[in-house]
Amino acid sequence: MEQARHYVCSSCFSPVPSGHKFCGKCGTPLDPARVVPAPQFFGEMQAPGKAKLILIKGEGMDGISYHLNSVEHVAGRTEGAILFTEDKWLSPRHANFFYRNDKLFVRDEKSMNGIYVCMREPTAVRSGTIFMAGEQVFRVEEVSPFDDSPTADGTYFFVSPRREAALRVVQVLEGGGDGMIVHSRDNQVVIGREGGDMNFPNDPYISSTHVKVEYRGGKLHLTDLGSKNGTYVRIDGERELSQGDYVFLGRQLLRVEITI
Repeated sequence: MEQARHYVCSSCFSPVPSGHKFCGKCGTPLDPARVVPAPQFFGEMQAPGKAKLILIKGEGMDGISYHLNSVEHVAGRTEGAILFTEDKWLSPRHANFFYRNDKLFVRDEKSMNGIYVCMREPTAVRSGTIFMAGEQVFRVEEVSPFDDSPTADGTYFFVSPRREAALRVVQVLEGGGDGMIVHSRDNQVVIGREGGDMNFPNDPYISSTHVKVEYRGGKLHLTDLGSKNGTYVRIDGERELSQGDYVFLGRQLLRVEITI
């Protein structure tokens, strides 16, 4: 990878070590006249006060670093300097990592699937917030009081027994549809692999008890329960990033490192 930062394949945009005649990823013969220079603002060394993104899990190039030494750094499937061309969950122009007042921010560029940042502490969220635990995506919603009044002729609708609930958690399926829906008991829902209110025994990335969603003090809260892989919340608009933050773009997991 040390050599690979000088060129990228003009067909699939993968890094190509200098001197190679074929792309190691797609096999395209490399015409020297068509080799595309790699972006130059990713410097060889991380500048003081600047950040870099380290790919933890993604397109087979785990460990590669993206040095954020310019002002703005667009990431996406086909647009920008940080490209993940085979990630179908990324929008063409997905995110922008930029500096404001010497601080690093990430902005959602109106992407379809958004940007998720790992929680560091219990967090108050609004109704409609989307979050991720393991490979599962959820939406948390406040629940309005039930309308159990009869119809105009005085007849009550016959239903299964129900309980009052302050919130519900909705599993979001591929394509945007709703999956499992669980209403809270005692104003909380626990999600995990086993023993919770919502269980996913076949998800290898979710902990036994992973995250708790609760309603207290008139607000919704998310609390990670010491899970191995963390709980990620979808950002709304833009978000400041700090040293050690983990960010999901599509299927790409990146860690933020900032030089002091």
